[in-house]
Amino acid sequence: MGQRTGSADLPLHSGRVPPWLAERMAKLGVVVAEAIVHHYGRDEFLRRLANPFWFQSFGAVMGMDWHSSGITTSVLSALKRGLTPRSRELGIFVCGGRGAQSRKTPTELISVGNRTGLDGKRLGETSRLVAKVDSAAVQDGFQLYLHGFIVTADGTWTVVQQGMSAERRQARRYHWLSENLKSFVDEPHSAIDGPNQGQIVNLTDRRAEPSRDTQVRLIGHGLDRLARTIREIERMLDSAYAPPAQLQMQMPAHHDVRPKDVFARRLHATLRAAADAGPKDFAELLLVPGVGARTIAALAMVSEVIHGAPYRFLDPARFSLAHGGKDGHPFPVPLRVYDETIRVLRRAVSQARLGGDDRLCAIRRLDEQARALERTADGPTLRDFVDDERRASAAYGGRTVKGPAPRYPAQARRLRRSRSSGASPKQLSLLK
Repeated sequence: MGQRTGSADLPLHSGRVPPWLAERMAKLGVVVAEAIVHHYGRDEFLRRLANPFWFQSFGAVMGMDWHSSGITTSVLSALKRGLTPRSRELGIFVCGGRGAQSRKTPTELISVGNRTGLDGKRLGETSRLVAKVDSAAVQDGFQLYLHGFIVTADGTWTVVQQGMSAERRQARRYHWLSENLKSFVDEPHSAIDGPNQGQIVNLTDRRAEPSRDTQVRLIGHGLDRLARTIREIERMLDSAYAPPAQLQMQMPAHHDVRPKDVFARRLHATLRAAADAGPKDFAELLLVPGVGARTIAALAMVSEVIHGAPYRFLDPARFSLAHGGKDGHPFPVPLRVYDETIRVLRRAVSQARLGGDDRLCAIRRLDEQARALERTADGPTLRDFVDDERRASAAYGGRTVKGPAPRYPAQARRLRRSRSSGASPKQLSLLK
């Protein structure tokens, strides 16, 4: 996950995260962070946050609206809420936030410095400079309103910022990573996410270095010289600057998850891995009526968020199939499944801290098995999967911002029996 630039469309959504989801997002966020730190270290967790596709997938697996800009605020809020009580133990500190909270970032970083011995004042200056670059040096029509600064006890950091254009009803997210950062004004971004608006003024692009140097010299020569050379500068910019090749992440405006939004073969591989590896490694879960097999499937998707390679997050919508979405897309959030996922992960991480990696390794095997089965596994269509989830939603404690999911008694009972009957691998792989 090296440094790179990118862009994506992020529709603006209004509303707040309900307390019942915010609490669970914080719990899931901290346990996923712990698992990543345990396996790969703190710096790898920062690299994940600097990957816009992983970031979006992380929010989707938490039950947020899979395609919206609201994922940025909710993920950072969840991490801040969940990691702050554990910050000294894990050595990860989440500062900043949205609106007024973003302006408190330098003060919070000074506090982190006082606790860790880091130069908090310098970190605060870094925070201000990063914000200034994205608001002044990158003039793309988006007004910054969110600034999150995540720093480790070793002094490495990542920044996630977001700006919005109310006129376009779109947002743009910017990712920064301190790793390999040599200059704040020469292509410092890990990635830039947001709608492709064509040519923008980006003075951080290395091809704009002549422009930066020229501007400094012109200021020294006075306004008369500046006025005479404006046209020359414009011609230079036209020829010297072109938008860099970007990693595209197009987030559509539609709320529902459609087949084109999901790599079906990866979904099928995840379901098959849950069916094949689940009964052996998570036998006790299958004794929980109506939840066990479904929880294993959710764990398989969370396992991919923890262990998956960067290229596997090009379809963030797929990860919303773990715990649904608060607006009911692709289906209501199954609270019983969500709570079981958190419980199993917490237990695994707790055992790993005590030197017992068996359960955490079992979760990792779900991801390994899914990748091994990707070419051969088959399964339900996306529509069938989502329809089944909606029918079973009430049985799983499904909920949206509008309230509990509607109940489908006959269908739900049949579906629950088929998922918890101990069932053949074929049945389990289809989750029917």
